[in-house]
Amino acid sequence: MFQKYDVIVVGAGHAGGEAAAAAANMGSKVLLITMNMQTIAQMSCNPAMGGIAKGQIVREIDALGGYSGVVSDASMIQFRMLNRSKGPAMWSPRSQNDRMLFALKWREMLENTANVSFYQDMVRGLLIENGKVAGVITGLGHQIKAKAVVLTNGTFLNGVIHIGEKRLGGGRVAEKAAEGLTEQLVSLGFESDRLKTGTPPRVDGRSLDYSKMEEQKGDEDVVGFSFLDTPKPATQRSCWITYTSTEVHDILKTGFDRSPMYTGRIEGIGPRYCPSIEDKINRFAERERHQLFVEPEGWNTVEVYVNGFSTSLPEEVQFEALRKVPGFENVQFFRPGYAIEYDYFPPTQLSYSLETKHVENLFFAGQINGTTGYEEAACQGLMAGINAHLKVRGEKPFILKRSEAYIGVLVDDLISKGTQEPYRMFTSRAEFRTLLRQDNADLRLTETSYRMGLASQERMDKVLQKKKEVGEIKEALKITALEPAEINGFFESIDSSAITEKQRLEKIVLRPNLGLDDLVNYVPKLQEVFTGYSREAMEQAEIQTKYQVYIDKEKELVDRMRQLEDLEIPEKFDYQRIVALGAEAKEKLIRVKPKTLGQASRISGINPADVQILMVYMGR
Repeated sequence: MFQKYDVIVVGAGHAGGEAAAAAANMGSKVLLITMNMQTIAQMSCNPAMGGIAKGQIVREIDALGGYSGVVSDASMIQFRMLNRSKGPAMWSPRSQNDRMLFALKWREMLENTANVSFYQDMVRGLLIENGKVAGVITGLGHQIKAKAVVLTNGTFLNGVIHIGEKRLGGGRVAEKAAEGLTEQLVSLGFESDRLKTGTPPRVDGRSLDYSKMEEQKGDEDVVGFSFLDTPKPATQRSCWITYTSTEVHDILKTGFDRSPMYTGRIEGIGPRYCPSIEDKINRFAERERHQLFVEPEGWNTVEVYVNGFSTSLPEEVQFEALRKVPGFENVQFFRPGYAIEYDYFPPTQLSYSLETKHVENLFFAGQINGTTGYEEAACQGLMAGINAHLKVRGEKPFILKRSEAYIGVLVDDLISKGTQEPYRMFTSRAEFRTLLRQDNADLRLTETSYRMGLASQERMDKVLQKKKEVGEIKEALKITALEPAEINGFFESIDSSAITEKQRLEKIVLRPNLGLDDLVNYVPKLQEVFTGYSREAMEQAEIQTKYQVYIDKEKELVDRMRQLEDLEIPEKFDYQRIVALGAEAKEKLIRVKPKTLGQASRISGINPADVQILMVYMGR
């Protein structure tokens, strides 16, 4: 009934979809196994992609040839570029999406990917032969052989749903949990633990009074995520903002004695940066209100997502409290919020390729590694799919450095530091964020992916064209100058100092609050100079010109840090014989087994003195 596959991907969420697509597009025969073919790439929580740092990840996935950016563009109902008031290193794209259209587009793209086969069943175990994974065992008892397996189980491993005092087995509402895998992995030497996440109520938009809320429209200029020419929506749907109050908080507190969070029924740690509403009013007791984002779930549905009101309180408490929120006085529930607790495996048990250390050819990606968020899961799936394919072919793994991509930062954080709470990406985690902007992800990553056989010729051609245009625009900025009479009127209109002599554009664009587009629109002769160039190339040339000093400084820092990254630690290095190392340092180094001194320096509990000691011993 089943052929032998190169790669089996278990789970068809965001991580599983990217893993299957990547391995298949590189030439592997892939089987994607899911418990429900109707929930492929389901947006289990909020109907949105991107955001602070997450948007950079989606653009990196797209630049490498993944599907998340294309699907997000095809299903978006609103687009916003966040942090526009800050420097370009902080700009972060975010889309509001049609939940059903998003999943439909993902399934359509996977079904149109050669080499991807599908099977609906639960995976309850792995086939292990001589310390290597050899396939999977399904709930129906099938043994399906494969050279590599990628586990992307999301919140389904021994998942338990909590609503007040009610406790239900499940990996998502109305979907059963996956059982058997955790127990087998623990028997193979893996360490597991529990985490918790939650989701807010979904409500009927027809029952809301939007006149009592603040409207939040999308950007006029819809940039999107993909570097391909994906279609963008001609119109957009608005989101809305409202607030809780002390009255809302007082009602919520009446349910605390029945809250699974406060009665000890939930053992797992929840996401620090996306806390439940009960956690917010408990941790931030001094605040009289909290912001809620009222987000439509699609073009043709009245279902609304109440972002900021994640909760596992009893349904009647949720309902009564929400009815005191402005605009929600007559709210009707589609379903209440709930918390879900699930197994994960601390990611220090993985190598940088996301292959497990205990079992060869077995890869983990997504929430099984302790992360939270579609974007974090998707990029892990992409990397695991790429590396599963490469491992099957006997080739070296593909590993991104911290200086090359947010994806590299995420993987390094997980492998070197581990996580005891759901991990979320932020721009502050990336020390080289000036280099890792959302606008240059294609220039950073597409060529490497193309050489591996993942990014398409179309993507490579677009990168080459963009590089050519950027070079020409930067040259034009160097040789084109403006007379005071041509530009001083514009300077006066933006309250910028006038010039007294001819000045090159290269210097003029360095002024704050002034864009190259502004100059082109004001000075007629510049329209001829810059005609025919794409918006992306114009923006890229301007950013490189404006921020070149900062970019150069960061590149110098990368070069200095590379010295540590290039110093490899032998795999069987004996830390116990280094008397000068403290007990904690030895314990951490033995557990993580860093590949380089750079990785060792980023392990929690390893200080600069420990790194100096290692350098001395390695020198000997």
